[in-house]
Amino acid sequence: MHTRPTLPPYALPIIFFGLVILGGAVLLHHPASLAGQPISWMDALFTATSATCVTGLAVVDTGTFFSRFGQNVILGLIQVGGLGIMTFTGLAFYLWRRHVSFSDRIAVGQSLLHDPSFHLGKFLIRIVLWTFIIELTGATLLYLQAPVGFSPHSALFHAVSAFCNAGFGLYSDSLMAWRGNWGINLVIMLLITLGGIGFSVVVELQEFSLCRLRKRRPLQRRRLSWYAQVVLRTSLFLVVAGWLAIFAAEYHGSNRNLPLNESLLAALFQSVTCRTAGFNTLDIGHLTNVSLLIMLMLMFIGGAPGSCAGGIKVTTFRALAAFAKAQFTGRRQAVVGRFAVSREAMNNALILIVFATGIVALAVLLLTITEGGDIPHPDTRGMFLELFFEAVSAFGTVGLSTGITAKLSVAGKGIITALMFIGRLGPIVFLVAIQSFQKELYYAWPEENMLIG
Repeated sequence: MHTRPTLPPYALPIIFFGLVILGGAVLLHHPASLAGQPISWMDALFTATSATCVTGLAVVDTGTFFSRFGQNVILGLIQVGGLGIMTFTGLAFYLWRRHVSFSDRIAVGQSLLHDPSFHLGKFLIRIVLWTFIIELTGATLLYLQAPVGFSPHSALFHAVSAFCNAGFGLYSDSLMAWRGNWGINLVIMLLITLGGIGFSVVVELQEFSLCRLRKRRPLQRRRLSWYAQVVLRTSLFLVVAGWLAIFAAEYHGSNRNLPLNESLLAALFQSVTCRTAGFNTLDIGHLTNVSLLIMLMLMFIGGAPGSCAGGIKVTTFRALAAFAKAQFTGRRQAVVGRFAVSREAMNNALILIVFATGIVALAVLLLTITEGGDIPHPDTRGMFLELFFEAVSAFGTVGLSTGITAKLSVAGKGIITALMFIGRLGPIVFLVAIQSFQKELYYAWPEENMLIG
């Protein structure tokens, strides 16, 4: 009796994301999606990958190159990528069969929640409802703030792009025209933050807020979970630290001619958008090297697990910081707040850092070869930092660029396309694949000291 080969669970998101990207590329290559000029298959595939992987890197101007139909295709790809293919397929599976096995609950839950013990159907429905509510509210606020600059279509496009941390915009200068507009900036930053802290944290915040509004007794008030507190506190720390660092770096740089309040707002916006959102109110290509390095670190870290954001995630960064502190203080456990990080989680964090660093390093090496490997160094000064920035932005699914995206060779665009795909799916798939191949050993090897450093 022959049994049909079954795909491992971690292969399903790769297949679904790949099919959505290919379908999006075909639609974007169709003349109906274009405003006039034709688009190459490479550029169509690049744009579809950037939209589905909610990255935001663009080789053509979205607002002028594509027709309204093409813009709606990109908007649909952003929405699908933001919610995650696994979320949509899990929801469809639930509505179709009204029953999900325990193993399927675990497989989907590991990519959405820190705790796999949850009711899949109800949680997915809440994800979709809350996503649409937040996006529609954001679009309404954008339209009310600037009805001339943001038409209903434009407001909805930017609200979805911001919440999904995509960074796609319909204006050639992103949001630089609204650099001093506090209302527009606050709405976009709030959408980015909600999309980047993870669905489970958003649900917790909603329940916690309802308890506070009902004015329950202190003992009856829900307390945010340890995980939610770690995500929120680490995210706040990164935003504030990035804000102050970028402001200081640009005080005598690109912001020297701006009013103080506008300079502070622009620095704050860029710190928030480095959480893998991709919008900008400052010209990234004219920032100082100090600011670019700060943004590189923020982009590499990214947002929270189970969110629309990419990167190695804030929990990985926090676990690594706790591990470093434990090593310096001689403590055996990496303590974060009132709990210690489990050994399994710490191992996952360390191997994820190695995986991410290796992928980015390889991509930068390949880009250095394809984008001027035969050109002497004096003729390519500054290009290494630009390529490094582009690679980290692609892996972290951020979308910020110094302006070299459209100038990349076909091979360079292919490398960035692969990097966006790996950055969106790689960390999850890599960890799940590693765990599926791991077997518990019931013996230990003898240990020996090794000279380090």
